Amino acid sequence: MATAAPGTQPANVRYNRNRRGQLAIWWQEIDRTVLAVVLILMGIGAVAVAAGSPASARRLSTAHEKLSQLHFFWLHLRWQFVGLCAMFWASSLSKDSARRVGILIAAVMLVGLVLVPVVGSEVNGARRWLKLGISIQPSQFLGSGFPILLAWILSWRARDPHIPVVAICFCLMGFLGALLMAQPDFGSTMLFSGTFFVMILLAGIPLKRIGMFAGLGVAGIVLMYFTYDNGRNRIDSFLSGGNAFDQVDLAQRTLLNGGWFGQGFWMGARKMALPEAHTDYIFSVIGEEFGLIACMIIVMIYLALLTRVMLRLVEEEDLFTVLAASGIASQLGGQAFINILVNLQLFPSKGMTLPLISYGGSSTVAMCMTVGLLLAITRRNPFIKREKFSLRAVGDFSS
Repeated sequence: MATAAPGTQPANVRYNRNRRGQLAIWWQEIDRTVLAVVLILMGIGAVAVAAGSPASARRLSTAHEKLSQLHFFWLHLRWQFVGLCAMFWASSLSKDSARRVGILIAAVMLVGLVLVPVVGSEVNGARRWLKLGISIQPSQFLGSGFPILLAWILSWRARDPHIPVVAICFCLMGFLGALLMAQPDFGSTMLFSGTFFVMILLAGIPLKRIGMFAGLGVAGIVLMYFTYDNGRNRIDSFLSGGNAFDQVDLAQRTLLNGGWFGQGFWMGARKMALPEAHTDYIFSVIGEEFGLIACMIIVMIYLALLTRVMLRLVEEEDLFTVLAASGIASQLGGQAFINILVNLQLFPSKGMTLPLISYGGSSTVAMCMTVGLLLAITRRNPFIKREKFSLRAVGDFSS
């Protein structure tokens, strides 16, 4: 048996020490507060899916197949495990590697969106999924790369002020919006548009151009209202206050049925009539079984997550990092609060899940990948003192 030369260490010992060193560096550089908050939300999600699983299992059971009450809970745990693996892998990347991975994901998913109208599968009147062994919705994974792609393009201006980055980003957003509305998916179109608006605002775009983009957005909503029947029906239902059989009205009644402290775990009754209790309307299930206090705590946790990301960026000196992290945070926060407002009957139904809490297959993996890339992009050596970021160093976008 071969032995190591005198004064040297076996290869496996050197590998283990190198691996421990890399883990130590990773632990020092990532935002551990964001990681902890994300894990808390995922833990809440596991409990919430267990609460909502019986309602969805009973609704989806058939005469030939009866689903167990915890059917979606066990599936959710499996997807959470896969998602955690994706998140920790992505967070271990360097900032440059995370940028490349994000751009690659955005490019691949844009190609996927082009293919969806051609070879995608249709569910409930919308063609949004590609079946590749498992069903994948490209727009979900696009959320991991879209803010990174936009941030990369906008950061070109810091190197060369003559590059028309605003026009490029606007054309990209227009192309994406056309692909999403071809499915149709108005909810995702609004979410990505909001992310786009936040990022160009942070990039220092003049108010005149921001007003022009806002006007185009309003025109797009008006056009959608007259051309997209499902979207028009949801807006009309929201403005008219809905009815006793409307999904959003059922969600609000379910949420308020728990009072301040809830009916107790698995004691909710109204959730049994609620469609998508484990996904779109899981916030209402939480309200019924754990109370409005629990709902308020969840809202505060999301706010804490967004606040922590923003505080992390205050001392950041890299334009790309500021834009990419802000875009990812605004996208995650926007999806969360749209879902919550829908459950409170304060926003038209959009078919969006509650990120990191709702049940999801590929959507859970996509959201965890997004968080992992956020952690990688905001990695920072804690021993290096940094100057605060200033938009003055970006250049003039008025031309």
